Amino acid sequence: MSILVTRPHPDNEATAESLRARGHAVLLAPALKFEPVAFHDKAEAPYGAILVTSANAIRAVAPQSRDLGLLKLPLFAVGEHTAAAARDAGFVRVIVAGGDAASLRDTVMQSARDKVLKKKSTLLYLAGADLSRDLGGELDAEGFSVVTQTTYRMAPVKHLPREVCEGFAAHGVEAVLHYSRRSARAFLDAARDEGVEISALAIPQCCLSEAVASALRDAGASQVLVAATPDENALFATLERALRTRLA
Repeated sequence: MSILVTRPHPDNEATAESLRARGHAVLLAPALKFEPVAFHDKAEAPYGAILVTSANAIRAVAPQSRDLGLLKLPLFAVGEHTAAAARDAGFVRVIVAGGDAASLRDTVMQSARDKVLKKKSTLLYLAGADLSRDLGGELDAEGFSVVTQTTYRMAPVKHLPREVCEGFAAHGVEAVLHYSRRSARAFLDAARDEGVEISALAIPQCCLSEAVASALRDAGASQVLVAATPDENALFATLERALRTRLA
C-alpha cells in the first residue's frame, strides 16, 4: 500500500524521502507544474522588505536576486520551508511567520509596531499568478505600500502517472496528501479524466489546511482530515492518525 503525494516537484521528492524514512511506500502525482515568470521591476521607490508566501517565488527570482539587490533586504517568509529556500538562495535577514498568509500579514504588522520595519517603506511581494488571498491588499488597507510582482505560475497537470492509475485500480493507494487548494482541485480534475475519481475519493484525504480540505469535501470525499497546523510534520501526524483509524 502506498501514500500518494500530490505536491509539485521538486518539493515532492523531499516529502517522499521523509515518508519512506517513516516506513511508507510512496507514489508521486504532482498536480501542478512550476513555471517561472520573467521579473521586470519598474518600482520607483526602493524596497524596505520582501514578502514571500511560497518557496517557488524564491526559485523563480533566485537567478536575478543578487543583480536586483534583493539579497540585502529583510525577507518575510510564510513558514520555515519557504524560509529555508530563501536562506539557501542567499538571503540573510529572514523573518519566519506561522505557516499561512494571515500569520505573515500579522508578522509584518508586528514588525512595524516593534520598529523593526518602517511602515512607510515599500514592500515587495513576490507572488504566484493565482493568489488564495489578497495579502498585498490587506497590508495596503493597514497603511503599508505593497508592490505585488508575479514571479511564477503553477499550471495544472492534466494526467496522472500510469502507476498511480494502476494503484487506484488495484486499491493499492492508502491515502492522499494535499498541500494546496489549487493542487487538490487539479488532482480531482485529473482523477476524473482518468476514470479513477471514485477510487481516489474513497480513501483518506490528508490536507494541510481547512481551505484545502473544503475542495475535497465539495468533491464528495468522506474521509477528509486536516493538519493541526499548516506544516508538513503536522500533516504527517494527520496521516498516521488516518492510517490508525483505518486499521482499527
